[in-house]
Amino acid sequence: MTKFRSDFLRIIEARGFIHQITDAESLDDLARQGVVTAYVGYDCTAPSLHAGSLLTIMLLRHFQQSGHRPIVLMGGGTSKVGDPSGKDSQRRLLTEADIAANMAGIREVFGKFLTFGDGPGDALMVNNADWLDELSYIPFLRDYGVHFSVNRMLGFDSVKLRLDREQPLSFLEFNYMILQAYDFLELSRRHGCVLQMGGSDQWGNIVSGVDLGRRVDGQALYGLTLPLLTTASGAKMGKTEAGAVWLNEDATSPYHYWQYWRNTEDADVSRFLRLFTELPLDEIKRLEALQGEEINEAKKILAHEATVLCHGEAAANEAAETARRTFEEGGVGGALPTVEVPSADLESGIPVILLFQKAGLAASGGEARRLIRGGGARLNGEPVQDELASITHAHVGEDGAIKLSAGKKRHVLIRPV
Repeated sequence: MTKFRSDFLRIIEARGFIHQITDAESLDDLARQGVVTAYVGYDCTAPSLHAGSLLTIMLLRHFQQSGHRPIVLMGGGTSKVGDPSGKDSQRRLLTEADIAANMAGIREVFGKFLTFGDGPGDALMVNNADWLDELSYIPFLRDYGVHFSVNRMLGFDSVKLRLDREQPLSFLEFNYMILQAYDFLELSRRHGCVLQMGGSDQWGNIVSGVDLGRRVDGQALYGLTLPLLTTASGAKMGKTEAGAVWLNEDATSPYHYWQYWRNTEDADVSRFLRLFTELPLDEIKRLEALQGEEINEAKKILAHEATVLCHGEAAANEAAETARRTFEEGGVGGALPTVEVPSADLESGIPVILLFQKAGLAASGGEARRLIRGGGARLNGEPVQDELASITHAHVGEDGAIKLSAGKKRHVLIRPV
């Protein structure tokens, strides 16, 4: 029996989103009384968010569907500093151009999950560079630095873990907590935002913002964090052997995205269905009861539902059909990722090791050789025996492509142009 009475907190508790809340009872009451405004911040460290960010995106989606107003905060300002939370070393410092390009890529995904507009429950997207870039250092220190205890900051996990490991923590990074707290204060003043949500590693930063709002403006602010999410085998969410699983289609194809969810470990299926789909809980309970080979049906449903949210129904259906043709019929699905190579290069022959690199199936020549020696490299469905082989037009199939495979799950088509 849930302890919450507001729709939002009842829903996210039932689906497994809650780790910590600063004042659960008061927030629950507030969410029952009317529209609440909350935000999640996203620094612009890459041109796309990856699947690890989906937890907060889905949280914002549930928040909006419960009748509340979400704010997506783009870290145009904080990206210049770098969040030390969960990091063993300082992030690479980004240029203004890097940040602008990354922000443009990241913005694309939110329109798929949230409704933006001018209505009371419509989402907002704002950029913290709008206020952080305008700060004057000495006045900022005098007005806000006085409210932060260095002793307390040293005790937060984002700082403590780095110091315990005797890994450098720059003064630049040490400022991040203060800037994030100030973001919360600004969003409270500008947009009536009273709730900050984020991953469990953000707890210290969020609590600092709650405290700053109380000290400076006498404002009651709240914080909510999500559980740390790893797979059953301990892998970081959104990561694979091939690298990150990105949310932008130009970085990870819908087919590879579908495959990522289809390859979920058995022990994670129930949890992922609750977190990353909108299936009713009764249906999820039915699926989580499946055993043996039947659990593969639950994985396909997970893959379909997750892909529909990120890429649409048509892309999800095409990915499923490609997987069926590729794995069940041994054919070539139309949605497989395709890499084009000059037809002239096939005239003289392309070394197979180089072709696996061009296809993105091996990061280096050494990795391609290990893949071949281990029996994991396939050419048109047949094991590659000779790592010195050259690939020519003779290897092009009737469909006008060469199919390269790394293991059983990663496939790429090579098309001459």
